[in-house]
Amino acid sequence: MLPQIKKILYPADLGEQSRIVLRYAISMAQKYGATIRIVHVLEPLGTVGAALLETYIPRDMAEKMHTDAINEVRTKMQQRLEAFCAEELHTTSAESHLIDSIQVLDGSVAQTIVDEAKKIEADMIIMGTHNYTMLGEFFIGSVARRVTQIAQIPVLVVPMHINKTFES
Repeated sequence: MLPQIKKILYPADLGEQSRIVLRYAISMAQKYGATIRIVHVLEPLGTVGAALLETYIPRDMAEKMHTDAINEVRTKMQQRLEAFCAEELHTTSAESHLIDSIQVLDGSVAQTIVDEAKKIEADMIIMGTHNYTMLGEFFIGSVARRVTQIAQIPVLVVPMHINKTFES
């Protein structure tokens, strides 16, 4: 029996190729009669950043500032994602029913993507990747690579250098 693809998780970073990746997700959703959950993951403030903040500001004030800032970023990112989808789906309005929901999540990016896929029982993850140099990938790491390593479902990775004619 062939695998059923009914739920697709699309982790959006709103980078240069986001439209292309969304179009792949829409194409797959159409072919399989699936829905798409769009997520964006906000990484927590690192320990160095938190320590630096606490050096200059009392801890309780720093925590409040951090919480307020995260809430503002979450709200703005949610608005940006919704605007991005509305703009993209305006050109392909017949596909608007394919978007199940748009969410902004907190956590380690790769792990949160995989956890969300498991939580919603996604059948596939469709995401973009960035082209780093070997040295850059060593230091920065690749979210897409990590997701493919730890995910237990298929991951379609759309490379950054994909044919740009697909954009129009």
